[in-house]
Amino acid sequence: AVVSTQSTGTRDWFRIYKFPTGKPMNEFAFNGEWKNKAFADNIIKETNAHWKALITNKGVADDVETKNTSVQNSHGLITTDEATQILNKIPAATDAGPAADPSTQNQCFVKRTVSEPVCA
Repeated sequence: AVVSTQSTGTRDWFRIYKFPTGKPMNEFAFNGEWKNKAFADNIIKETNAHWKALITNKGVADDVETKNTSVQNSHGLITTDEATQILNKIPAATDAGPAADPSTQNQCFVKRTVSEPVCA
């Protein structure tokens, strides 16, 4: 596959972005090998087939909720009023949640000093 410098740089960023905080570098599936359009198209087709099975309730576990307000003819289609009733039963949040971890507030510059493959 033809790989642009921008694609390589983006993948490199995803590989190293947590490293300055002491976490290991990320690893990529398929040993970091770039995949072609046919591979991506197949993944899209598989994902679409799983989505269609989900909305038609084929092979869906009993504990999986499929209620929605927008997919016509789907097994879980409900009205906006029904959705509002469900949402109104959920207690309101009482606080903003936990404070941000201070380690997430750091900024680092990682200078490339050696030319290396993004995924070795």
